[in-house]
Amino acid sequence: MSLKSFLFPTYYDNSQAYSVLLLVMRIFFGLLFLTHGYGKLMAHSSMADLFADPFGLGSIISFWMAVFAEVVCSFALIFGILQRIVLLPMIFTMCTAFFIIHGADAFAVKELSFIYLFAFIILYFTGPGKFSFDAVIGRYLGVGGN
Repeated sequence: MSLKSFLFPTYYDNSQAYSVLLLVMRIFFGLLFLTHGYGKLMAHSSMADLFADPFGLGSIISFWMAVFAEVVCSFALIFGILQRIVLLPMIFTMCTAFFIIHGADAFAVKELSFIYLFAFIILYFTGPGKFSFDAVIGRYLGVGGN
């Protein structure tokens, strides 16, 4: 598999239902995740200095990395732009939240990060579907398939 066909897949199931489902999942989880980032962005002056720093990069850098994953990557996910690339920071952020930040907490506390993580992993492997910018780019680049 070439890098082009991995990033801009065009080999989808011929049913419209499959691509509609992927579109709905991208919009649903992208908008939900965006609300977390938007809240952080609006409260950045009070949150950035107190934000968790699990990797020793500093709380401000960790804060802006989370905001990038939750805002910029969410927008890209919604529109299906470089989906497999933008899902990596989103998956990383949810792995960090689930395993490190809330690692010792009860499952009820970390359940939301687990749901996001699971959805993002599914979207990573399925690809964006026909109704995405990635599919348009893939067809323009002549990536094989439908």
